Amino acid sequence: MLRVGFAGTPEFAVPTLEALIQSPEIQVECVYTQPDRPSGRGRKLSASAVKLCALSHNIPVRQPETLKTDHEISAFEALKLDALIVVAYGQILRPAILDAPRLGCLNVHASILPRWRGAAPLQRAIEAGDTETGITIMQMDSGLDTGAVLSSRTVAINDETSCLELHDELAHFGAPLLVETLLKLHHGRIEATPQPSEGVTYASKISTEEAVIDWHQPHPRAMRHIHAFNPAPGAYCFSNDVRLKIYRVAKTTAATRAPGMIWQDSEGGVFVSATDGVLQILECQLPGGKRVDAQAMKHLKQAPWSVTHVLTKQPA
Repeated sequence: MLRVGFAGTPEFAVPTLEALIQSPEIQVECVYTQPDRPSGRGRKLSASAVKLCALSHNIPVRQPETLKTDHEISAFEALKLDALIVVAYGQILRPAILDAPRLGCLNVHASILPRWRGAAPLQRAIEAGDTETGITIMQMDSGLDTGAVLSSRTVAINDETSCLELHDELAHFGAPLLVETLLKLHHGRIEATPQPSEGVTYASKISTEEAVIDWHQPHPRAMRHIHAFNPAPGAYCFSNDVRLKIYRVAKTTAATRAPGMIWQDSEGGVFVSATDGVLQILECQLPGGKRVDAQAMKHLKQAPWSVTHVLTKQPA
């Protein structure tokens, strides 16, 4: 029986934890996750998705602020694990942690390394117009996603792929791949391959400021930008001083107008023009409201598209 630990925090990590728990050859000894953080309007402390999953299976949970102290390193070494599985944990691991398990630390990374090392590989792959991405199972070292590759599998993406859809697909795609790879490593049926030095790109952390939509660009690029930031932080632009978040759009054959011009047609569809084409808005959100789809948008009063005008990057 393989004795493993798991380190992860968001919902993306939960399918992999569940897959480990369900494997008859693996025993999850403990789970590391980030400390409970304030969230929501009430700023109440909330447990991570990984913590909730672990507790539902009666697995011990550890939530240190850092794993860099001598105390935490000694406590981890005392577990005498065969492996530590890391999925979006949110902390840098010191060499003492990386070297402690018999098989080392394995990371489930949401890209085909060495492309899109770093914090936001899903968003950056969509935004850049990549035609494929995937999951890499990596043997972790002290660098930023620089470890040797144990296995990988690709999935196709396009301008219509949203980060939300890609997140869910890869989370469930990566879980069985991790279990398969871990068992092969345990039985000596797989070897890690160093990453090539060519093709390295970095997926920098997402900021709210860069989610603003620039309509003075080709419509496929605007489309990818919108879908890359769905669901968070949500791509946005301004109608005078009102911020409009746009989550989902589709290409149309409507005639191009001035960049940023938004209007509603006779059937209630809402459209906005980029420099070389027009997109239909399929899902959006106004301040203080909920996300609404194209059908609900037909009935909104005093919406930005009630009067034809131009959306901007900044408040008027």
